[in-house]
Amino acid sequence: MHERQEQHRQHALGRSRGGLTTKIHLACDGRGRPLAVMLTAGHRHDGVCARPLLERIRVPRIGRGRPRCRPDHVVADKAYASRGFRAYLRKRGISHTIPEKRDQQRHRRNRGRDGGRPPRFDREIYRRRNAVERCFNRLKNFRGIATRYDKTATSYEAAVSLASFLLWARSV
Repeated sequence: MHERQEQHRQHALGRSRGGLTTKIHLACDGRGRPLAVMLTAGHRHDGVCARPLLERIRVPRIGRGRPRCRPDHVVADKAYASRGFRAYLRKRGISHTIPEKRDQQRHRRNRGRDGGRPPRFDREIYRRRNAVERCFNRLKNFRGIATRYDKTATSYEAAVSLASFLLWARSV
């Protein structure tokens, strides 16, 4: 049994509500084009993958120069609402719009003055997060991505990368 669990972990498979699944973590630009992709097992929490996903972003510059690796603004859902991730974004000088979880709000209020101010949240900016959902929907139009026919995580990640490239090619 232990060998099977190790094999599932290597192939980015994990138990979730739907059974044995793989999560695709995605960073995309404002037009819904993928910038970085990362796979994890279905039971992994999203917040754990936020920093490594942002560190995978590389946008080449026109002409000479290093690629851009720091987005102007991050819009994420509540799964990424941790103090550590917010501090990481502030340290890198990246503005963000991430809603605060209810338990975090309650904990901050219970601490009173020591709880600090609530993080800034702009509903209008948060509405742009649907670009990520639209990108996921376009990726899931590829049957191999939606059903994961590939056995290994590397071949599945390659298929997701190829589908991402095709989405970029269609948008240009």
